[in-house]
Amino acid sequence: MSIWTRLSELLARLPAVTAVSGFIDHIVTLVRETFSGETRREVAFTVSMIALVAKMAKADGVVSEDEVEIVKKLFVVPDAERRNVARLFNLAKQDVAGFDLYAERIAAMHTDDPAMLENILDGLFMIAASDGVVHERELAFLEEVGRIFRISEGAFMRTLARHVRADASDPYVILGIPRGTHPDDIKRHYRRLVGETHPDRLIGRGVPAECVRMATDRLARLNGAYERIEREFAV
Repeated sequence: MSIWTRLSELLARLPAVTAVSGFIDHIVTLVRETFSGETRREVAFTVSMIALVAKMAKADGVVSEDEVEIVKKLFVVPDAERRNVARLFNLAKQDVAGFDLYAERIAAMHTDDPAMLENILDGLFMIAASDGVVHERELAFLEEVGRIFRISEGAFMRTLARHVRADASDPYVILGIPRGTHPDDIKRHYRRLVGETHPDRLIGRGVPAECVRMATDRLARLNGAYERIEREFAV
């Protein structure tokens, strides 16, 4: 049984509520009563991720179609389960309140894997930047998530640069390394980033699929950036 089937069945059992706080309280209770071990952890993580992503989309006051498309890319939900999962997303996106609680739950589950938390932050930046600009309230949201995730200032600024700066497509900005760096140092830096980000490492640890997709997207951008730099030196 897939994680989405388990989650959908759980959501279908919940009473009709209009306040997200009550909805989440019911989910937390049911998760504890229904599941155990790794399944409980995976369902709890997925619920927290959906709620956090929904609140990120709402951070500037409006959930745009571009943001919804990014969310669909991150969470590939089977058609049969989509209605119940959408119920959670739509309730969570009503307001931003409580986003820090979901960020804290995610951080607590992955204190030993800062690279994965950085991938999640990168995915949240993708949502914020999907309409072409990261608004002040979105940036404040992301800064607080970064603090909760204990993302270093350098790592946060590299992620910010990849999504916000006018030169965000610059391969050196994507890799977070200065122009003029020796090619050997660039290669070592690139290989370290790939080692931290590679989806195979996450799959081997049983990480939920949405995090693997975030890592896959980030890895593609790192690979593309390094290939462009290699071509520069080959000229």
